[in-house]
Amino acid sequence: MRHKILTFAGILLCVSFIGVGHAAELITLRYGQNAASAGSLSSLPLTIAERKGFFLREGLNLDVVAIPGGTDRIVAALDKGEIDAGKNATPYLIQAVLKGSDAVAIIAQTTNPVYSLIVRPEIKSFADLKGKVIGLSTPGDTITLSTVRLLAHRGIKAADFQAKPVVGTSARFDCLKSGECVAVPMGQPEDLGAIKQGYPRLGFTYEAGADLIFNVDMTRRAWGEKNQATLVRLVRGFAASYEFMNDPKNHGEVINIVMESLKISEETARQIFAPYTQPDKNVLPKKGELSLSAFNRVLALMGEAGVIPTPAPAAERFIDLRYLQAAGIQ
Repeated sequence: MRHKILTFAGILLCVSFIGVGHAAELITLRYGQNAASAGSLSSLPLTIAERKGFFLREGLNLDVVAIPGGTDRIVAALDKGEIDAGKNATPYLIQAVLKGSDAVAIIAQTTNPVYSLIVRPEIKSFADLKGKVIGLSTPGDTITLSTVRLLAHRGIKAADFQAKPVVGTSARFDCLKSGECVAVPMGQPEDLGAIKQGYPRLGFTYEAGADLIFNVDMTRRAWGEKNQATLVRLVRGFAASYEFMNDPKNHGEVINIVMESLKISEETARQIFAPYTQPDKNVLPKKGELSLSAFNRVLALMGEAGVIPTPAPAAERFIDLRYLQAAGIQ
C-alpha cells in the first residue's frame, strides 16, 4: 500500500517552496514504514514533515510505502529494492546487517523510547516483581532491552523474573489484565488508559538512562552511494521536522497534531508529549544526528541479552554519517 504525498495540496506547497518552473524537478524517494504505526506517535516526525512541507521544500516527493507484517519486514523490503529508505527499530537493523543485509542507518529517529512499566494493583514496588512473570516484547527488541535495563537499574536481575514474549502494547495489556503477567511495558497513550483502569505505573524506561537510539532511518549502502543528493534532501527534511518539534514556540501546534493523529483529548496529548519537551529525557534528536556511543549502548545491551555475538561489533559497521555530514548536521 502506498501513500502518495504529492496530492493537490502537496502540489500547492511545492509551488510555494520551489517555484512553478521547478515543480517537475521533484525527486521521488520510496520510504517504507510499518503499516501498523502509520499515524502513531512514533511517526510524529514524518507526520509533521509532511504537513509542514519540509520534504517538498527540499525538492523531494516522499512516496510513503506502508509495509504490513511487522517491523522486521522493512529491512527485507529494503534489501529487495521495494523501497529506497525507511524507518526501523535499531535492533532489527543490527540483526539484519549481521546476517548480510546491505542496510545502514543514516538518521536517528526516536533516540530514547518512552515506555511505562505498568503493573497489576497488587504490585507495590520493584521488589514485588521477583519470581513473577513480566510480559516483554521479543528478546532483541528495544522495548525489551530498555525494560530489562530499567529492572536492573531498580535491582531486578534477569534471573529474578520470568520473561514472557508478548508483541504489541495491546496484547501486553491483555496479558496484564488476565493475570498471566504482573507487569508489562506499554507505549503512549495506552499507558494512560491502563492507569485510568486501575493499573499503576511503576516507572518509565528512560529512568535507567537516556543513551539509546530506538529507531533509525536507513538505506542500502550501495543505493545511497549512487543517490547521495537524494538522501541529503531526506535528511534535511527530517532535520527541519525535529527542529520544529524541539522549538517551544511550536509545541502548541505539535500538540494539536498529536490530538488529531491519535484522536485523543488535549489533556492526554499534553501528557504524552511532555517528555518530548524535556532535554534530559533525550526522546528526540536535535536534527536527526546519530550518536555512536548511544548506538554502541544498544549493541552492548543486545550482547548482554544474548541476541548477538559478543564482543559486539562497533557502531560504525551499521552507520553511515556521510548524509548527515553533507547536510551540515554532523
